[in-house]
Amino acid sequence: MKKRKSGLTFWQKIVKDRTLILMCIPAILFFFLFSYMPLPGVYAAFVKFNYRDGIFGSKFIGLDNFKFLVTSGELFNLTKNTILYNLAFILLGNLLAVFVAILLNELRSKMFKKVSQTVLFLPYFISQVLVGLLVFNLLNFDTGFVNSILAGLGRERWQPYSDPGVWPVLLVIIYLWQQTGYNSVVYFASIMGIDGEMMEAAKVDGANGFQRIRYIILPSLKPTIVILLLFALGGIVKGNFGLFYNIVGTNPILYPTTDIIETYVYRASMVSFNFSTASAVGLYQSIIGFVIVMTVNWIVKKIEPDYSLF
Repeated sequence: MKKRKSGLTFWQKIVKDRTLILMCIPAILFFFLFSYMPLPGVYAAFVKFNYRDGIFGSKFIGLDNFKFLVTSGELFNLTKNTILYNLAFILLGNLLAVFVAILLNELRSKMFKKVSQTVLFLPYFISQVLVGLLVFNLLNFDTGFVNSILAGLGRERWQPYSDPGVWPVLLVIIYLWQQTGYNSVVYFASIMGIDGEMMEAAKVDGANGFQRIRYIILPSLKPTIVILLLFALGGIVKGNFGLFYNIVGTNPILYPTTDIIETYVYRASMVSFNFSTASAVGLYQSIIGFVIVMTVNWIVKKIEPDYSLF
């Protein structure tokens, strides 16, 4: 067998790195079983599916299933809402997560740091149903906490459930409240991986806290930030159904600013479920997400090749 430049054959490398390979096997199996094996099922988006004949035995109807979104006249608004919300979630979410991770790193009291991490992490485990109930109890017109305070102060009651314009801000705030603690964990772990000697050397040279953050911590986090952003962009057309449905519900007044692809498809499916139509919507989202990831990755590769996915 021909040896590589490193002097080790392919099988020798396998033996040498066997521990790392064994650690990767669960992830490899997961993606193989749940991402690659279901790929032939994409064909369901192009057939009139019926359970008796199965996916490949059903009648081929081409792009007719995609007319569900196109002919509804809602495709542009749904796609716009979904992408804009996800952009806000991704950009503001990562920015706030980095900020929180840096603040946690600067805390000197270990006990206070642990308590802060726990408090920030807890909202992530709260059910979206409970979050929706909490928001309703805060904002509803008759007995909501906010309106009770306004009424007690002699002010006019606020009607958020009749005002579509306020919900983009409210939904982003709610998302950040629930997800920031969880998202900051990765960045905090990256900060913990920074060479301590480099930080000590910066202190000895007279660098203050802001200078250490600017010239050491942020540059060290740059690869992690770019990679996580690239991964997040892959799902930019897939909305957070649990968040939107449990908080907004089926209030048609708010649809212009809160309706996303998932909530629209859910309402349409409740009338008459169509497996093929749902597959067509999923394929539409996946194709747009793939194009966005490839485009952004190409841009990143041109600017900083070391930070690109491939």
